[in-house]
Amino acid sequence: MKIFVLLGVLGALLGGIHCEEEVKVEDGVLVLTKENFKDVVTKNDYVLVEFYAPWCGHCKSLAPEYAKAAQTLAERESNIKLAKVDATEETELGEEHGVRGYPTLKFYRKGSIIDYTGGRKTDDILTWLAKKTGPVAVELETVEAAEKLLEDNQVVVVGFFKDRESDDAKNFLAVANSVDEYNFGITSNEDVYKKYEASCGQVILFKQFDEGKAVYEGGADEDKLKKFILSESMPLVVDFNHDSAQRIFGGEIKNHLLFFLSKDNGDFEKYAVPAKDVAKNFRENVLFVSINADDEDHQRILEFFGMKKEEVPAMRLIHLEEDMAKYKPEKKDLTPEYVKEFVQAFLDGKLKQHLLSQDLPEDWDKEPVKVLVSSNFDEVALNKEKDAFVEFYAPWCGHCKQLAPIWEQLAEKFKDNDKVVIAKMDATANELEHTKISSFPTLKFYKKGDNAIVDYNGERTLEALSKFVESGGSEPSTTAEEVRFLHYEFTNPGVITLENFRTIGTPVSHKENNFS
Repeated sequence: MKIFVLLGVLGALLGGIHCEEEVKVEDGVLVLTKENFKDVVTKNDYVLVEFYAPWCGHCKSLAPEYAKAAQTLAERESNIKLAKVDATEETELGEEHGVRGYPTLKFYRKGSIIDYTGGRKTDDILTWLAKKTGPVAVELETVEAAEKLLEDNQVVVVGFFKDRESDDAKNFLAVANSVDEYNFGITSNEDVYKKYEASCGQVILFKQFDEGKAVYEGGADEDKLKKFILSESMPLVVDFNHDSAQRIFGGEIKNHLLFFLSKDNGDFEKYAVPAKDVAKNFRENVLFVSINADDEDHQRILEFFGMKKEEVPAMRLIHLEEDMAKYKPEKKDLTPEYVKEFVQAFLDGKLKQHLLSQDLPEDWDKEPVKVLVSSNFDEVALNKEKDAFVEFYAPWCGHCKQLAPIWEQLAEKFKDNDKVVIAKMDATANELEHTKISSFPTLKFYKKGDNAIVDYNGERTLEALSKFVESGGSEPSTTAEEVRFLHYEFTNPGVITLENFRTIGTPVSHKENNFS
């Protein structure tokens, strides 16, 4: 009888061993599958999981940083684990966890799931995890502890508070809890006060660039302190790249002065360095950003501003809200004096938006499809005597190329109708103050009389388009399949939108996530 009991126990143990999937480890990162995922995220208090695709460029860039973070955590004997899931293989896991792009990172914290909102460098990952698993501000009890925190991080915010129940201290801790990008410290140690020449109640931001530190003087105001941290933690002139893009475009400051410079020609030393003194005057209102025009990845940004590489060095100013407003200086002058004058004129509301425009072709109305540019658009499309059906296209857009022959057939059909105009405009080279285009092709119908505008969302067949024109712009019904098709166009990697310009300056696939 005892033998049978023993066999039963052994059988149960062996069965348990076979059911528990062994977890493979690559460069310190746990490799998760459908079989072991639940076991890993439930048996560990903290697990950061990356859902990736092997072909994704952003995933490839993240991989070494992610692995380094995992190895650092292991060296510290941390109970935080880093893991990854190939979502192209483990499709069920991806769908179950709402993965819509790559890479997607989710943090599993003692049963709850949090979206990862940090950066993609090793230090950013470690800082974010520290904030999510430990105190919002590290207690600095010795000078050595303070020195190590400042040495290990590019930016550290330290509160010097003896009374932790004061309004200033509570305000500081509230901000520390809401800002994930940077490490915070707090101290009441007299030696630390003396080391950093601080007084009780002060908040000092320490940084390993520019002035080295900045002292907050805004009082117990959470919004002011947060704004101070977000502005002072950025370099006076920020270099635009994969790592800084999200902080640049996702920050509180929505006015950006962009310097297009050539590193090969020494432009950064000649123009970006002197601009730092000017940037100090506008720190809370305008972010100064340098873009290396020699980088092939940045060529689309130049195109977005209608610039050629021969125009470098140059500067443009942008204002980010729902749409992007662009401003161009009247002179090709990047001296500190003119930079200051240009930025001040913008803040004073004295600048007019710069809109891209092509020259009007002499034969713009020769063919059935009329060619529109910025200068003749209103005259043609807003003519109260005629209906105008306009295609806003991009020369490189695949869907625009597919539509082109159908659009020409449509124009041919209505060429003898003096009450209808079928037209097209290259929206990558021409901009309108009253109309913003975010996807290609975009079709708009301008009704005669009141010039009411109807967005066309119907089928792109000659028959459907013809019926729409004949009905005077009565909006057609849109099927679910058409909605899917249109959404794909909006997220087409060729479309330059505010979102993908914010992230890396080059169009990104709708399957690639930039932590925005």
